Order: sequence, then structure tokens, then C-alpha cells
Amino acid sequence: MLIVLILAIIILLIGRIFSLDKRFIIGAHAVLFGVVILINLILPTNNMLRQTVGGSVKNWIGLFVITLIIFTYVVIVKKIKNSHINSQNQHKNTKTFKPEELNRYARHIVLREIGGVGQKKLKMARILVVGAGGLGSPVLQYLASCGVGTVGVIDNDLVDSSNLQRQVIHSDVNIGKPKVFSASEAMKAQNPFVEVLPYNRLLNQEVAADLFEDFDLILDGSDNAETRYLVNRTCVALKKPLISGAITQWEGQIAVFDSRKLGPCYQCIFPVAAAAGLAPSCSEAGVVGALPGVIGSIMVVEAIKLITGAGESLNTRLLIYDALFAETRVIKIKRDPSCPVCSKKTG
Repeated sequence: MLIVLILAIIILLIGRIFSLDKRFIIGAHAVLFGVVILINLILPTNNMLRQTVGGSVKNWIGLFVITLIIFTYVVIVKKIKNSHINSQNQHKNTKTFKPEELNRYARHIVLREIGGVGQKKLKMARILVVGAGGLGSPVLQYLASCGVGTVGVIDNDLVDSSNLQRQVIHSDVNIGKPKVFSASEAMKAQNPFVEVLPYNRLLNQEVAADLFEDFDLILDGSDNAETRYLVNRTCVALKKPLISGAITQWEGQIAVFDSRKLGPCYQCIFPVAAAAGLAPSCSEAGVVGALPGVIGSIMVVEAIKLITGAGESLNTRLLIYDALFAETRVIKIKRDPSCPVCSKKTG
């Protein structure tokens, strides 16, 4: 029995080290348990292999029942906790607008496409921003200024002096400070009626699903392919709309991926990550300082439209902006029926 428990622990450790999907880890444990049960059912009682894995099927069934009870208890407690948190946040955001807020959002309220109803939807909205750098800076600033009720931001980087040429939400006094806290301070200073949830950590497979579950809309301003593909997979799995932006040198691009409307996902358009050297980072290739402001602002406009229902979103379209030649192109994009993330074949 000890050998089986050691194997179970090894599977768990491998899953943690390589940030494997929880369903894969649970499945691996289920296979291990199934093999042990099969050995105890098929092999004779005096068989050495059967003796090594416990010798009796009753012991393993008892352990399985106890584990199942504990797992069910943990899941129920977690759901109750999340329900309580969501209930508190909803109660907080359903309060009527204060006079100061009405004046603050007056230019939105007079817009026919937004109005008071749309502004209330923004107040009730919960948006998560991945990255508090070049794109994240203008995105976070405008989400706060336009009155989005709850804004989450996840990033594990620190403010550096080289960031300040384009990451306008950060200031010189915050050099060396975690970006999420620097951004949170700026957002609260700009709009005290907005709740900011800073997550000073790396976004990985282990935390993505639980984090995204608590938000209505995801805005991805990350600067590496691994994170973009992770964000896309998680949004598709949870059916969360995703607004994705990217910048390099003089060019930026934006797309809206909404799996609820059977549109394409990020991996439909970019099936594989660019080869090393073909998509250098901003630190390697450079980026014009105002470009993140242009692309980030459009990302927030798309977010406002998705939340309020105004206009037509960029879903099924990719917008490409070339700042050097002052050209903007919009390309029609389609779902890839063989996409490993969102196709029917993958469920």
C-alpha cells in the first residue's frame, strides 16, 4: 500500500512542478486507483504483486470512499465561499450612483448607446486585465475612469525605469514596486468608486481557471506567447469573452474572441507560436511610446461595447494598426474547424 501512496504523491508533485491541468492529475490518480483495484480483484491472494499493493480490495474501497467524502466537502465549502464573496460584491455594486458618480459619468450617460442603463452595467461589471505593462497601463486607466465596478489585474513584474517611456500608469516614485500595486494606487487615485483587485503573481495553468471564473470579461495585454495561449484556452473552457491586444515597434493588433457566439479563438488565428527570433519582445525590438495608448484604448472601447451592448464588436475581425504609415486594416477571421482548443472535435 505504501508504494501506491508514494506513486500518488509523485503524480501530484509532477503535476505541481509542471503546472499540469487539475483534470489530468485527477485522471492519473483515477487510473492508478483503477489498476490497483484490478490487481486486487484478478490476482490470487498470495500473489506478490497483490500483496505489494495492499492485498485486499476492501481497504482500497474504504480509502476511496473517505477520499471522496473529503473531496466533496472541500468542493462544497469552496462553492459556498465563492457564492458568499460574489454575493457581497454584487450587493456592493448594486448600490445606486452617488451624485459625484453621476457627474463623473455624465458624458457616458448622455450617449444614446450607453445611457444610465449602460453605465449601471459598467458599474456591475467585473473585468480582469492580464498584464500591467505597456498595454495594461492604458487599459487599466480607462477601465477605472469609465466606471467599471471591479477591475482585477495580474502581473508578477516590478516597475523599472525603462517602463516609464510607455507604461503611463506607473510613475518614477514607484520604481522597484510591484506593477499591480503601482497600478492599483493610480486607479484608486483616479476613481475612488472603483474596486481594484491586484494579483501580484505569475499567471499559470494552476491558478488561471479559478481566477478567470470570478470575472465577466478578460483583457489580455501580456507580452509572451505562452501566456496568450493559456489565457485563450482558459477563456474558451469557461466561455469567457476575451479581448486580446499585442504591440511591437510601430504596429499593434486587436481582436475580440467570444466563444459564446461560436466565433474563432486566438489559436484559430495563430495556430502555433512564432519561432524564436521572429517575434522579439519590446526590449529587443523597441516600441514607440504612444502605441500602447492607441491599442489599449481601443481594447477598452471594445470592452465598453461588450458590457453595454453598444455597437458592433470586433468579434470575427482582427484590427491591425500601422502607426509608422498611419494605416489601419480590418481582416475577417474565421473559426478553424480543426482547432485543438475550440473545435467540436475537442469538445
